[in-house]
Amino acid sequence: MTLTGLTMGLFLAVAPASAQTANAQAGKRLFMRCQACHSTAAGQPNKVGPNLNGFFGKKAASRPGFRFSPALTKSAVKWDDKSLNAWLERPSKLVPGTTMAFPGIAKPEDRATLIAWLKTATK
Repeated sequence: MTLTGLTMGLFLAVAPASAQTANAQAGKRLFMRCQACHSTAAGQPNKVGPNLNGFFGKKAASRPGFRFSPALTKSAVKWDDKSLNAWLERPSKLVPGTTMAFPGIAKPEDRATLIAWLKTATK
């Protein structure tokens, strides 16, 4: 069974606390692929990639203090479930010419789990 972002959100809303905890841990484990380049907490520095704190709902490449690729800066991407799902699937497909060297996450359920975790970890 695959879960879309909306389905994952509904799952989290009705899942028992133990299932939500397990899902949060799975999201945190998935983020291990990202943590070499990104931080998530307020006040943490940018790394090779920008700090992701507070990025949901914002235009891509709008965080001050980080040098984004011209392709991402010129894009019309605004970070929401749909755009982040496409980005995590394959960044270069969503924004051709991006300099983010990440091959993507193939499984839709893994992307949904990571997105759900990022929503709480980057507030």
